[in-house]
Amino acid sequence: MPAPVTAYVALGSNLDDRRAHLEAAFAALDALPDTRVEARSAIYETAPLGPAGQQDYLNAVARLSTALTPHALLDALLAIERARGRVRAERWGPRTLDLDLLVHGDAVVRDDRLTLPHPGLPDRAFVLAPLHDVAPGLVLDGRTVADRLGSLDRSGVRRLAR
Repeated sequence: MPAPVTAYVALGSNLDDRRAHLEAAFAALDALPDTRVEARSAIYETAPLGPAGQQDYLNAVARLSTALTPHALLDALLAIERARGRVRAERWGPRTLDLDLLVHGDAVVRDDRLTLPHPGLPDRAFVLAPLHDVAPGLVLDGRTVADRLGSLDRSGVRRLAR
């Protein structure tokens, strides 16, 4: 078994009981083999990307310690999404649960299934705000999460009370 690495997973939901979907995802992540949730961010409410008329998202980030490979973790994330009723009908459309693998140790992956680090990560306040809760000093393309977040407009990102 490979040595555990630190991985970061973004969680999002904008259908049905959004908070229940996130809580179930945190529990499912913690139940994965050779994986444990080391930290979880606050939950943030954010405006949706994509088609108009969608409900706002709830977003969060989990910091994991995992011995799963990047592709094995991706497969597990997709299975958790399916278990929560995720249907992939349209790009950036509404969803019960969206789990994105952001970073997996020092892995750099570029294939037809996975890109690591996640390509949209450095410019998305709705991901960087919760990531900042669990990894403010994480370096992305030469800049920390804290620095990147400080340079973005966060007006559409609202931290919710627990």
